[in-house]
Amino acid sequence: MNQAIAMNQGIAKRVATPVDKHVGSQVRMRRKILGMSQETLADALGLTCQQVQKYEKGVNRIGAGRLQYISHILHVPVPYFFEGAPQLPGQSNGIGQSPSPAYLSDFLASVDGLALTKAFMQIKEPRLRRRIVNLVDKIAGDDFRELRIGQRPPAQLRAR
Repeated sequence: MNQAIAMNQGIAKRVATPVDKHVGSQVRMRRKILGMSQETLADALGLTCQQVQKYEKGVNRIGAGRLQYISHILHVPVPYFFEGAPQLPGQSNGIGQSPSPAYLSDFLASVDGLALTKAFMQIKEPRLRRRIVNLVDKIAGDDFRELRIGQRPPAQLRAR
């Protein structure tokens, strides 16, 4: 169900939306980038690890005030959590904005994607970074070149 509110025995019940799931995924990814445990984030928020886990999986919605506090703890602005979020029906992307493909967010949130990104960011020499990108491009072959022109990646390149 895509609605934020569902009727359950005559009582309104909030249901997480795809945007809630995206925001939770962004919280998880940022926490992992910082090397922070769920327990550390939960302690900082005065919550249980289970509650943080539910936020990160998009099972529970994060309120505005709590999201602002999470952004402070994770050292990012609030809009960070909405980058690449699914568009609502009839919502425009805005001038000059392009949404981040879901497969990219999924990959960056995966164990391999996170490890690769963290390691790559440690390389300070621009020429070496470019050579690594060229190497990966050659290894990936035609599949990677298709990805560069905006097509959905082949199954073997998608995050697991």
